[in-house]
Amino acid sequence: MPTTFEDTRRDDLFHRRSLVRLGVSSLALLMSRAARVHGAERAGSIEDIKGEGFAESGAVRRLLEREAPVFIADRVGTGPASRLTLQLGRFTRIRLGERTRLVIDRYLVDAGGEFTLESGPLLFDRPPGSRPSPVQIRSPFGLIAVRGTRFFAGPSGTVFGVFVERGRVAVSAGVGEVILGAGEGTDISHPGAPPTPAKRWGRERIRAALASVS
Repeated sequence: MPTTFEDTRRDDLFHRRSLVRLGVSSLALLMSRAARVHGAERAGSIEDIKGEGFAESGAVRRLLEREAPVFIADRVGTGPASRLTLQLGRFTRIRLGERTRLVIDRYLVDAGGEFTLESGPLLFDRPPGSRPSPVQIRSPFGLIAVRGTRFFAGPSGTVFGVFVERGRVAVSAGVGEVILGAGEGTDISHPGAPPTPAKRWGRERIRAALASVS
């Protein structure tokens, strides 16, 4: 029996519906795999990004875009000439400069957490009046302990610098510790070296530090 136009149209419609069902099944499978990969608790999301941003979990790397989720144990990174802003909970915002690597070791929404700054600059920011939450940021240069504040940490000229714009932080490195208040900073010349005494940073140095994360 010869094939009619109606037969051809029905066959075409059947194949298209089959492809749609296949696409939906494949999407569901991918989402299921992603859920298994990211079984860790969600820590927050990407508020803003310029250039290249990515997150690594084990051997899996995924590119980031605005509103993409990030998870506990993710290593979040940026490429050359890139910037990225993480929104963690309602109040905590972390800005990353270029070639930065930050690991979210532990985070409880609006209750504090622990991070590892492997490389690059960051700006930690919580708005005035928000509930203090204990946060620790480790790096090869030392440990930064903070409760609700706004501060910069990262390369500053030839040293690793920490500058507090608002609030207070404790910086421990080598065998020393220094407490920084608003407008004060400290330098760590190399891993294992103690932090320098708290001192006021000049306007140009502050401008250069903030420009590296904005």
